[in-house]
Amino acid sequence: MAQIDLKDLAHSYASRPQSDADYALKRLDMIWQDSGAYALLGPSGCGKTTMLNIISGLLRPSQGRVVFDGRDVTDLSPQDRNIAQVFQFPVIYDTMTVFDNLAFPLRNRGVNEGEARKRVEEVAEMLELSDDLRRRAAGLTADAKQKISLGRGLVRSDVAAILFDEPLTVINPHMKWLLRRKLKQVHEQFQITLIYVTHDQNEALTFAEQVVVMHEGQVVQTGTPQELFEKPAHTFVAYFIGSPGMNLLPCRLDGGAVVIDGEHIALADGLGARAERAGGELQLGIRPEFLKLHATQVEQGIPVRVKLVEDLGNYKMVTVRLGERTLQAKVPEDEEVGGEQAWLVFPPEWLRLYVDGHLVE
Repeated sequence: MAQIDLKDLAHSYASRPQSDADYALKRLDMIWQDSGAYALLGPSGCGKTTMLNIISGLLRPSQGRVVFDGRDVTDLSPQDRNIAQVFQFPVIYDTMTVFDNLAFPLRNRGVNEGEARKRVEEVAEMLELSDDLRRRAAGLTADAKQKISLGRGLVRSDVAAILFDEPLTVINPHMKWLLRRKLKQVHEQFQITLIYVTHDQNEALTFAEQVVVMHEGQVVQTGTPQELFEKPAHTFVAYFIGSPGMNLLPCRLDGGAVVIDGEHIALADGLGARAERAGGELQLGIRPEFLKLHATQVEQGIPVRVKLVEDLGNYKMVTVRLGERTLQAKVPEDEEVGGEQAWLVFPPEWLRLYVDGHLVE
């Protein structure tokens, strides 16, 4: 396994980039710790695959260095970096058996047949491919073929890291859940450095110890799933993580409170002063899960109009209007919403203030 350092790294597909807009991956410094399980999360076109291909050696960065355990590998091929990469669609040999597909990376590196057999059987059992080892890959389903592709990445115990580029796209939802669980088990058992690229927040948050969120070629936050949910460092993370995302409301300061359409909402001690020192455009953020909705007037309650109530089984999602602003509140299944009039309580401990898109600490 290896610690991977990206030093002053940036990449542009233009031959002569003139501005930040020309860069698919804007300048960054980053460390991927040895034996860590990471997810690289963001929408299509944000730079995830570019970063992954730079780490693997499929792409040479426009600037900066890639370092594995203190060794500069920027100019080395993927083979010389000792990297395994699993792609979005299965990369296997249809004419070979499942066993031979899984054994191929080991045989290619001169591993003796006894050790290769042992390792193949271990990985096949882990991925529930044992019954298919003697079958030709050509006759298998897309799910099974992608499991073989995953197995080819996992079968080598000496790799510096295994990189996954949206590997579960062709897998059905139930199998996705099973394979994510298998990958977590593999990581816990072998402590392999894993980097998993996805645009699906559920995949990222259930798989990784650390999630790296990207937006427009930049890393906007790295943290645990809990940190990303409870304390997003950027409004993009606030909106992108969660279902639905965080409520974000333009506001202005008035001492220790913010004002939204004439209503004052109290902040935690000192937060308003820190935001005022930062200057810039202000937004108040709060997760739908942390808003308290009441059918009758309560202390510190802000009057709102109920526009829509969606019963989603184990909870209700309530859309309300505060002046000209729309918010969503998540309430327990058995809680009565009442009529059109309601009151919202904004717990100060769950309020987040953003200045020009960045969290006020």
